[in-house]
Amino acid sequence: MSELKVIPVPIWPLGMINAYLVAGGDKYILVDSGIPNSEDRIGKTLKRHGLAFNDIGLIVITHAHGDHAGSAHAVQKLSGAPILAHEAELAYFQQDKPMAYCPTGLFGKLFLKTGRPTRPYEAFTPEILVKDKEDYDLSEYGVHGTVVATPGHTEGSLSVTLSNRDVLASDLVTTGILLGGIALKGRIKPPPFEDDAQMVARELKSLIDMGMETFYLGHGGPLSAHQVRGYCDRILRTP
Repeated sequence: MSELKVIPVPIWPLGMINAYLVAGGDKYILVDSGIPNSEDRIGKTLKRHGLAFNDIGLIVITHAHGDHAGSAHAVQKLSGAPILAHEAELAYFQQDKPMAYCPTGLFGKLFLKTGRPTRPYEAFTPEILVKDKEDYDLSEYGVHGTVVATPGHTEGSLSVTLSNRDVLASDLVTTGILLGGIALKGRIKPPPFEDDAQMVARELKSLIDMGMETFYLGHGGPLSAHQVRGYCDRILRTP
């Protein structure tokens, strides 16, 4: 196994929507796929690093929101890689039922009214399903890391922990303004939508207790463990 490296994949500019490539073996792991029709953006990042879609060995989808799962089917067709996700969100991936969105503030409420978050995407069925709170070892893909269930943002939210103490924490927390990113990237805030803030804070603290030091996010970031701990403490003090 080669040295671990996290490569940001800008789906939208200025950190508004991020996917990531994880390098650590002969093949790369793609974490999240962006909104529908993001395959060209992913392809550009691959090309910039001398890679192609067939260098992707696994696609991890952290949760079923359209800005993370929207291009999973297209990327799988281009790469031939299996998709890993949590079984709790299978019906959403298959587009059998719509997700519920719980806004955390005014932006989330207004954004939801635009209809953009709830737009359907091309259905897919993950080949690998994580169940309950089980972990999934990534060593067979050449990566010293683990996919862990971190519910709270959605029921089946996943994070990817790496042995170099990096964690791809998706939407457990965001930074910046509006959706995230753009500016003020050191300002920590909840994502626009979240099922259970207290549960998220506990999961984030669990990741810190596991030794994670750098948190890569779906919107904005990255953050240090110190920053994330302060955010969690504020959330857990809120009744």
